[in-house]
Amino acid sequence: MNDRSFIAHPNIITIMNEKRIRILAATEKLLAEFGFHGLSMQMVAKEANVAAGTIYRYFNDKDDLLNQLHDHILSYIAAQISHGVVDTMPIKQRYRTMWLNLWHMTLNGDAPLIIRGQFQNLPCRSRQEQKHLSQKLFSSVATMFNEGKACGLFKNIDNEVLSILSLETSCNLARRQINGGLQINDDELEAVINASWDAIILH
Repeated sequence: MNDRSFIAHPNIITIMNEKRIRILAATEKLLAEFGFHGLSMQMVAKEANVAAGTIYRYFNDKDDLLNQLHDHILSYIAAQISHGVVDTMPIKQRYRTMWLNLWHMTLNGDAPLIIRGQFQNLPCRSRQEQKHLSQKLFSSVATMFNEGKACGLFKNIDNEVLSILSLETSCNLARRQINGGLQINDDELEAVINASWDAIILH
C-alpha cells in the first residue's frame, strides 16, 4: 500500500501478500528450470497465474524481483536452519539440529535453487547490504559460533568460513543424494555430522 491516510483492510493485505509470495515462488521455480537468461516477466506471470501488469504492483522491474527473491529465499533458509534451536541448548546439540534442518530442507525440495546449487549465482543487493541482512537473519548461527570460539571450542576463524566447512556440507551432500550420486544411511549420516563438527573444533 502507500502512505495515504487510510488503513488497508486485513483481507486485502492478505491477498496482496499471497500474490507476492506466489510470484516469488513462480520465479524461483522458473529460474531452477530455465536459468536467469531464460526468465521473462511474461513467463513469471503465467506460472503465477496473474496478469503481467500485476507483477509491477509488487516489483519495480526484473532486477527488483530477483533481489527480493534472494532476500525471500535467505529468510526462508534462516527460518529453517533455526527451527527448534534455542540458545540454551548445548552448542553441539544446536549444531546437530541446524545441520539436520538444512539436510531435510534440501531433501524435501523446499528450495529449488538451493537443490540445484544456483542460489549463490542469484543477483542480490550490494555486498554491504547483503552482509547486514545475513547477520540479522542468521543471528542464531552467529551466536553459536561466537560462543564456541569464546570458550575455546571452535577454531578462531571467520564465521562464514566456519559455516562453509561445517553446516554447508549438509546441503552439498543432500544435493548429491537427490541427484543419485550417493546414498547415506542413518549411521553414515551421524558420522558425516560428526566429521563436519570435527572440521571446526580445536583438537
